[in-house]
Amino acid sequence: MEVEKPNVVILYLDDLGYGDLSSYGDLSSYGATELQTPHIDALAKEGLRFTNGYATSATCTPSRYAILTGSYPWRNKDAKILPGTAPLLISTEQQTLPKMFDAEGYHTAVVGKWHLGLGTGHVNWNEHISPGPNEVGFDYSHIMAATHDRVPTVYIEDGRVVGLDPNDPIEVSYSENFKGEPTAISNPELLKMKWHHGHNNSVVNGIPRIGFMKGGEAAKWKDDQMADHFLKKAQDYVKAHKNEPFFLYFGLQQPHVPRTPSPRFVGKSTMGPCGDVILEADWVIGEFMNTLKEEGLLENTLVIFSSDNGPVLNDGYYDQAVEKIGKHDPNAGLKGGKYSLFEAGTRVPFITYWKGRIQPKVSDAMVSQLDFYGSLASLIGAENNTLDSKDLLPVLLGDSKQGREALIMEAASRTALRKGKWVMIPPYNGLAINKQVNIELGNTSEYQLYNLFKDEGQKDNLATLKPGKLKEMIEYYERVIGGFDISQGSNP
Repeated sequence: MEVEKPNVVILYLDDLGYGDLSSYGDLSSYGATELQTPHIDALAKEGLRFTNGYATSATCTPSRYAILTGSYPWRNKDAKILPGTAPLLISTEQQTLPKMFDAEGYHTAVVGKWHLGLGTGHVNWNEHISPGPNEVGFDYSHIMAATHDRVPTVYIEDGRVVGLDPNDPIEVSYSENFKGEPTAISNPELLKMKWHHGHNNSVVNGIPRIGFMKGGEAAKWKDDQMADHFLKKAQDYVKAHKNEPFFLYFGLQQPHVPRTPSPRFVGKSTMGPCGDVILEADWVIGEFMNTLKEEGLLENTLVIFSSDNGPVLNDGYYDQAVEKIGKHDPNAGLKGGKYSLFEAGTRVPFITYWKGRIQPKVSDAMVSQLDFYGSLASLIGAENNTLDSKDLLPVLLGDSKQGREALIMEAASRTALRKGKWVMIPPYNGLAINKQVNIELGNTSEYQLYNLFKDEGQKDNLATLKPGKLKEMIEYYERVIGGFDISQGSNP
């Protein structure tokens, strides 16, 4: 079934691991044994489930940058985890995915997490905030500026803070607190959630955050209502634009910290808030898909589901994620996690669904979120003028198994190469393990070479046993990376 101008929806979760879904639990001897995610599983069962689907980065901002620009994030030195006051990372002159859709007659929207910067670096949160999503191609935006563990803790719609009382202006700083304002350190009695590392600045709704904020009381979000809030905005958008082709980028906040499920989902899993918010996200996906069905849109809408990077348990708060993990393995046997160059940092759940067009199956083709731009351009007949994004539309639709030959993976400005069945990680300075989150980062003083077909868990470094293959991988990597200097054990 071919549709001239199909709608496109990207459902993008935050820190969801390869093993966090029950539909991926049967792909290894590990998996989501403690969680059942029936609504996302339905997408996987009725669509195309990829076993080699990748985010470009092991952290959030770079992955989102790659989706919207079709460019590797390591090409932009500023594409790192951003504070809530960071300037807009994407140039307004840059070609973007929403601009491409807009040029082809689509209405475009972003709902949910943004985390790509706003303004020029000196934002007045009490006036129209620009540039932002609207200036890089989105006709409609309803977002949070960064993450929900960072200030400002307000929703922003089309450049304006929602519900702001002009008599209670917002001030935000990531360098120093405002005189007299409580923090997690000065007023621990205000806390409903205890911080573990990094989250000890302003307190909002009893939750300590990163950064300092003053004012804006009427505009502050309620954390345990966020899932419902963004879901309704996404549903309302679909209903309002069902009679024209649309592109919706829906960035869910789960299971990123702070994990604050709606009261309806508290205790629904055996894993505490970490499991509860994954079940909440699964419900959100189900409700959203029901809206597409009720509005008669399933047959002409391509839905892409994925995550911005791999999983992490304790990411700054004591929420029993470690203590209540049980038999659940969010990595599904892969090594590493969020922040890591190992597989669990960037290999994520990756599903495409289009009723009547995509036939149910599992694909082991290597695909990357980097290729959304090139593939979706092909889908709607637009030009792909990006640097790195490839046209993998036949692969995403299940018509071909010829995925990417190779992919550069990134974590905190460090890069590695996946090519065919092999992964090569250059030597890097730095800690081998991030002890705060208990994740192996991939840093060693020697080259690493792994055969993923035989050693998916990356236990056996074959660099010394396969010198010819290592040389081939290094040469290919250096050609792609170009000016990056790996000989010093770090990227400039």
